Amino acid sequence: MAWLLVIVAGMLETGFAVCLKLSHGFSRLWPTVAFCVFALGSFGLLTLSLKKLDVGPAYAVWTGIGAAGTAIYGMVFLGDVVSTLKIVSISLVIAGVVGLQLSGSAH
Repeated sequence: MAWLLVIVAGMLETGFAVCLKLSHGFSRLWPTVAFCVFALGSFGLLTLSLKKLDVGPAYAVWTGIGAAGTAIYGMVFLGDVVSTLKIVSISLVIAGVVGLQLSGSAH
């Protein structure tokens, strides 16, 4: 259950990063409100998961999902440049998170 919380928290991290861009420096109300909701949800779920999980692997999964998810969202929906190097780099982030998780202790 704790890993599910980390996964959802990572997806919420993607949401707050995207809303941060859409808020244009907190000058647009609804993206700013959404940023706050996603950020509080993300940090809250990560905090709950850390009661059961080691901080290193949990944080790596959280940030990995957030970073990869944000980059993918930007390329698909926001017109960010798509390149082979960017896709390979996202794949390496995901591989690194999986490797860190596999190398850690099981809970």
